[in-house]
Amino acid sequence: MDKFVIIGGDAAGMSAASRAKRSVPSMAVTVFEKTPDVSYSA
Repeated sequence: MDKFVIIGGDAAGMSAASRAKRSVPSMAVTVFEKTPDVSYSA
């Protein structure tokens, strides 16, 4: 299984996460964000 780790839940990080999942739906995507806020606009 492919794994993808993203550091930063801002717009760029969430865009990368959504693009990775669209490209390889079975990929495990993990996003690390140090603040309680995550961008949902991606």
